[in-house]
Amino acid sequence: MTLDTPHGPDRSFLFVLGSSRADGNTEILARAAAAQLPADVSQRWVDLNELVLPDFQDGRHESPDRRPDETEELLRQATLAATDIVIASPLYWYSLSAQTKRYLDYWSGWLNVPDSDFKDRMAGRTLWGVTALAHAEHEVADGLVTALHHSAAYLRMRFGGVLTGTGSRPGRVRADTQAMARAKTFFQGETPLALFPYEEEADAAA
Repeated sequence: MTLDTPHGPDRSFLFVLGSSRADGNTEILARAAAAQLPADVSQRWVDLNELVLPDFQDGRHESPDRRPDETEELLRQATLAATDIVIASPLYWYSLSAQTKRYLDYWSGWLNVPDSDFKDRMAGRTLWGVTALAHAEHEVADGLVTALHHSAAYLRMRFGGVLTGTGSRPGRVRADTQAMARAKTFFQGETPLALFPYEEEADAAA
């Protein structure tokens, strides 16, 4: 499957909301960034709290021909239809939320859905992240950033980075003027191919 360039005219964004609270700080920050996208760029928003999605059960070796149920299949198709996937997860215990991690766990199952070619079809797409955290020191979100970056690297996706903002109480992220300013240009940033650290070292040594 051939995709347009990351900044081409046929981009479509899937925003995956993984907060335990509706209209939380992470969603506010994500929508501020999304508001800057051109009008002809498609946006689809999925709130994981609104989906009946059980915890992922890894049956790849016992049931290799397992097919997704209706809800899971809709989520899989929405993922594959997007050129850009935005993971919007608050920082919970210095990592992704449970809802978000469960969504990514399902990617493991989709790798083996018959006739899916999930890994090949995800290659070249772009993964982004948005997170709100209680700390003013945003480096405490490095674990979340690493999880998303390495997920992108495994699937040979591009990685646009993670937009971070400070906000614990409802709406507090709006007072983080630096984060709100970064949101205005976030999706204009570079989206290099994600590489594992050992691959970067090999490239540097070559």
